[in-house]
Amino acid sequence: MASTFGNCSVLSSVVLPIMCICLTQWLLVFPVANTIPSGFSVDLIHRDSPLSPVYNPLETPFDRFYNAYNRSISRINRFRPSYSKAVWSDIMASGGEYFMNISIGTPPVLVLGIADTGSDLTWVQCKPCEECYLQKPPLFDPMKSSTYKSVQCGSDPCNALDSSDRVCDQEQNTCKYSYSYGDRSFTRGNVALEKFTIGAANSTRIDSPVSFPNLVFGCGHKNGGTFDNVGSGIIGLGGGPLSLVKQLSKSIHGKFSYCLQAPDSAAKSSKLIFGTATDSNAVSTSTPLVDRDPSTYYYVTLEAISVGDQKLAYGSGSASSATGEGNIIIDSGTTLTFLESEFYNSLESALEEAIKAKRVSDPKGLLSPCFEADKDMDLPVITFHFSGADVKLQPWNTFAQVQDHMVCFTIVPSNDIAIFGNLSQMDFLVSYDLEERSVSFTPTDCTKNP
Repeated sequence: MASTFGNCSVLSSVVLPIMCICLTQWLLVFPVANTIPSGFSVDLIHRDSPLSPVYNPLETPFDRFYNAYNRSISRINRFRPSYSKAVWSDIMASGGEYFMNISIGTPPVLVLGIADTGSDLTWVQCKPCEECYLQKPPLFDPMKSSTYKSVQCGSDPCNALDSSDRVCDQEQNTCKYSYSYGDRSFTRGNVALEKFTIGAANSTRIDSPVSFPNLVFGCGHKNGGTFDNVGSGIIGLGGGPLSLVKQLSKSIHGKFSYCLQAPDSAAKSSKLIFGTATDSNAVSTSTPLVDRDPSTYYYVTLEAISVGDQKLAYGSGSASSATGEGNIIIDSGTTLTFLESEFYNSLESALEEAIKAKRVSDPKGLLSPCFEADKDMDLPVITFHFSGADVKLQPWNTFAQVQDHMVCFTIVPSNDIAIFGNLSQMDFLVSYDLEERSVSFTPTDCTKNP
């Protein structure tokens, strides 16, 4: 993630090179795994990567960062418990940062969808379309697939949907789903079974796709709103019973991982790995997953945050959202990290004390605190103390350059929900064990994926 400029390192954040600062000591904090563990895997393509079908070369790195900020603010709304179930139980139309290719049907049809750990049911646009948003890839035609099967009303896959999200066609005895979103986008269609083909056998280095029959998905015949026209739908990687990882649970022993890297000029994709991660030289740290409603989201417990050597207890304020188990959600589809507002005030004060640089204002008025950057700037390591796990975040995980001589903190306050976003997860192998109910973090050079 580093290149040189003068005598200093230039580090990449999620959407842009961060700043010229002498950072040699930062790169020696932990041992780094040389490769991502074996298993069958699939590429995760960040929407701001040059590999992305929505990449806009005319945007500046600063434009991309502020766009990511706005998507994060939009996305957090669906996590708020004040929203109706129909809004926050599934993905927002404008949400998601990573695209993922899978194949559906027989013969297989390549589908590009938004990979989302905050969503369960995988759905794609299907023929015939009563109403569809314009998409560039061909629509999936279930009539041309020999492995497509409708799901009946009252069946287990149908009943796995929330009662507010399912509809029974009594005449055809077919189960249908109906999702509505906060921006008035929607998707409606049939619940069905189909053959999914995913990725390649990483351990042998042979591009051998892995197929799974009879996976539940949504075949959307009526879809509209603000969906990206390059994609076919959503690939659900959440914790609910209909998500892709839960349906594959027996085959992958309840385990999946991802290794996220910055979408920089190297134009390499990140990786999503299904199955057991092998051991590496780097040390993993693990925290329990907490069972909460809705089961879609991955909840963990944040106990404290350290700025350098100064440790601040999380949840010591009056806000109930910051106290108790499962007080923060891990989400790969949100760029920024959100923390409870009252605690954030203490964190901001600790940052000002630790960073010996002039404080300045973000000209767009979105991020704070911001600092005047120079080559001698020293930014602190920030440690998230989860229950049983200390995760050390390097400055590229927590700061971004928003102007030529300005860096801003990329952790922001929230009134009622906390989210550990993907910027904070960069260059970690984040491994979920849904059987043991844990998530682990392994410092990893994610640019060295196989």
